[in-house]
Amino acid sequence: MVRPRLILPHDSMATTITEHFTLPNGMRVVCVKAPSKVDYFGVAINAGSRDEDAASHGLAHFVEHTIFKGTARRRAGHIINRMEAVGGELNAFTTKEETNVYSIFPQGNLSRAVELIADLIRNSVFPERELAKEREVVREEIDSYLDTPSEAVFDDFENLIFKGSQLGHNILGEASNLGSFTSEACRRWIDTCYTPDRMVAFYHGGMSPARARDIIERRFGDIAPTPSSLQRTAPQPVDAFAVRRNIDSHQAHCVCGATVPGIYSNERQALGLLTNILGGPGMNSRLNIALRERRGLVYTVDASTIMMSDCGLIAIYFGCDPADVDRCTDLVMRELEVISTAPLTRRQLNAAKKQYLGQLVVASDNREQIALNAARSTLYFNRVPSVAEVRAQIEALTPDDLLHASRHLSPSRFSRLTLG
Repeated sequence: MVRPRLILPHDSMATTITEHFTLPNGMRVVCVKAPSKVDYFGVAINAGSRDEDAASHGLAHFVEHTIFKGTARRRAGHIINRMEAVGGELNAFTTKEETNVYSIFPQGNLSRAVELIADLIRNSVFPERELAKEREVVREEIDSYLDTPSEAVFDDFENLIFKGSQLGHNILGEASNLGSFTSEACRRWIDTCYTPDRMVAFYHGGMSPARARDIIERRFGDIAPTPSSLQRTAPQPVDAFAVRRNIDSHQAHCVCGATVPGIYSNERQALGLLTNILGGPGMNSRLNIALRERRGLVYTVDASTIMMSDCGLIAIYFGCDPADVDRCTDLVMRELEVISTAPLTRRQLNAAKKQYLGQLVVASDNREQIALNAARSTLYFNRVPSVAEVRAQIEALTPDDLLHASRHLSPSRFSRLTLG
């Protein structure tokens, strides 16, 4: 399970080639050729926890776990060993809107990876004996999450701010639902959601895009096209709230957040830059300076922006002594007030752009994330932006652009949840 972030571009090396294809059944394919001894292949599915009905919260995540437990051709042990035998690995994760199943492996094993993942998606049978074991694993995961307040606070906050909507429940679901996740329920989820129009196959490696496409089409091209429309409804705004829940912990964990526009908004880059100025990974972020460097009130404070198809969320997290929650919150609100009312000078904006663009360059060295970002970008935009394109968009931002986008960061819009 991961938290989706802003889509980043692939790296800008001259030898990188990105091509998109659409198979006859409507399945999209994105291939990024880049010199490497390690390849990535997987399938991104436009289906996640928000697509579950009320009685099946947690099913998308449970299927992600159990898709590796047996197909019509392979037992669980054979699935595990198929990529491990050549030094590779299998991975999967679920978000509110997406599921990814993919493999990382030494170059030269694309056919093996494509055949295996196609078998998982097309032929998983979800043996009941394996499901029984995995229910206990997922139950332990749910319990473990509850024991980790620094993680639980994010999901609990999202449940509150998206209350009453498809987004207002935990991706892991509830332990009480696990018993209803039968073989038939899991297979029905696959058949309903893992359809060609909702899937993007992605490859990142040294093979030519045309050759990779041929290998992918051989295994996925004959899946019957059964278009399924997404039944998604944008969440309605909720009144700002301030909730504190007492837990047995020496540290308080707090999230302050507000909804922002979704991934299709033309303010996406401005909001990303504002979030980075507030609480990005740099130690010179405004929140880190205000709460940690100047006053020593927190060990960590950061801001992140999640953008989905029809909405987004900016979340500011800090952990502190329970007695300092109100003081830290006041400091956060003060920084929000400043950034949402005082335009940046040209000098400040240029410095912020330089830092942000440098961080994107560093991020482009993570090939696994680049492969996943290429798939996500194709899911939403049918293309992958180049570094040059993203750079131009960021460079074009003006102080007025940021001030206009910063209205979403007004302190009056922010809610707060504290555990501790």
